Amino acid sequence: MGQACLRVFDAAALKYACASASASPRKRANLNVHRTLEDPIQRMLNVFQPGTYVRPHRHEPHRFELFLLLTGRAGLLTFDEGGAVSETAILEPGAVWAVELPGFVWHTVVSFADDTALFEIKPGPYTALADKDFAPWAPSEDCPDAQALIETWRRHVERLPSLDARPPA
Repeated sequence: MGQACLRVFDAAALKYACASASASPRKRANLNVHRTLEDPIQRMLNVFQPGTYVRPHRHEPHRFELFLLLTGRAGLLTFDEGGAVSETAILEPGAVWAVELPGFVWHTVVSFADDTALFEIKPGPYTALADKDFAPWAPSEDCPDAQALIETWRRHVERLPSLDARPPA
């Protein structure tokens, strides 16, 4: 018999990631599924707690992101060059379960429920200095204005209709 091939990610792994996010000052945690940062396809579990601030950012033009909802409820927002909200999508059970975002689009994620878990897939390899381009109009994580911005985005997403689930173009 050969070496085991399957890697199984169970409820215990999800529970651990949720507990890590709850204990984190940033109110989020990730569990990498890809084996190395050089992997050509990055795969990770991202867990967000309400109140986490994901500074708006964009990736290189060829680096799409695909978010799959596992638990909770999240808002994905995109922005124009000046920081105005362009589009929103709410990922929630029984409705929108995935969103794909092309590269070079300013975006953020807002958590609406405890233990919101999104599985993310994007092209690799991961290079810390080139992975993200942070929006110059968005405050850094340690800025007090960041928390007020989360609330503004939350209200914005909840009052606008989400993009309808529709077949990919």
